[in-house]
Amino acid sequence: MLSLEDVHVSYGGSEALRGVDLSLQKGELVAVIGPNGAGKSTLLRTISGLVRRSAGKVTFEGHDLGVLEPDEIVRRGIIHVPEGRMVLGRMSVRENLLLGAYSRPRGEAHSKELDAILAMFPRLGERLDQLAGTLSGGEQQMLAIGRGLMARPKVLMLDEPSLGLAPLMVNTIFGVLDDIRNRGITVLLVEQNAERALATADHAYVLDLGSVTAKGVAADLLQDDRVRNAYLGI
Repeated sequence: MLSLEDVHVSYGGSEALRGVDLSLQKGELVAVIGPNGAGKSTLLRTISGLVRRSAGKVTFEGHDLGVLEPDEIVRRGIIHVPEGRMVLGRMSVRENLLLGAYSRPRGEAHSKELDAILAMFPRLGERLDQLAGTLSGGEQQMLAIGRGLMARPKVLMLDEPSLGLAPLMVNTIFGVLDDIRNRGITVLLVEQNAERALATADHAYVLDLGSVTAKGVAADLLQDDRVRNAYLGI
């Protein structure tokens, strides 16, 4: 469904991605783990068109994404929920959610998707008219994911969704990831909680210094001594 072939990205003469190969099949959850500065966020930004690659190819459903602008990539069905949530703080929860559907045809009813998201995140339903900037960090993360889902994504890319959240909220977010996958949405997850990510994902990649150093079935990587010693602190 989505593939990267020998992708290189450079910033100011320094390579952030070095020949990355990656693929996602429809309906699976793929995790990308690795240390800070490994290039994980750059990977997502490259797919979404926010960063231009210096070499290699990114293909989605048989089409080269390199010739498309970010808004066109969104319209193809690739939705990026960035690190830091980036909700619009002076707008209400409802307005933030509805803005997630901006790329869909005018006049199309959004009530069904909105109801599904509020069922997934009941706390947002209690705060629909509250300014997004007044929400807690966990609530803002719910809102950021919900806003992404309003676009009816084919691929949902999540950058560090559990970062800075309390353990109970982390449990909520990972439970939602299972729900999203069960709805048939393909998920590409960048996550600093490596153990939780590998326990949830179907397949996974380890990224270090811009290169893929390991890949495979997530459950197998979770038991791999090299991965456990280097990234899980075990």
